[in-house]
Amino acid sequence: MGVAYVSNKRKITAFATAALLLSSLSLGGCATSTAGSSLMDARAEASAPPKTSAYPLVGDLPPKRTVPAMTADERLKLTKELIAARDHQTPATRRIPESELLRNSR
Repeated sequence: MGVAYVSNKRKITAFATAALLLSSLSLGGCATSTAGSSLMDARAEASAPPKTSAYPLVGDLPPKRTVPAMTADERLKLTKELIAARDHQTPATRRIPESELLRNSR
């Protein structure tokens, strides 16, 4: 048995033919048939995103309040209740005087 020798010219021709065949097959997948449709039709068929969401938009602020959430008397009463609860839980060595806290909360 003999060994078949192929010339360099035939190797180059075979390589070029294989490269051309592979590139045409791979690029053939990019060219799809658009029988009766266009890009504009595809956009028209796409559904629009929903307008409502469970979360508000970033710049969407709630309307300004006409009545404050708490009056000054309610705030003072709540502050005193919170101070009393804290003092009940905090040891006596770490307590801050109530007059100082009320002065800082205004």
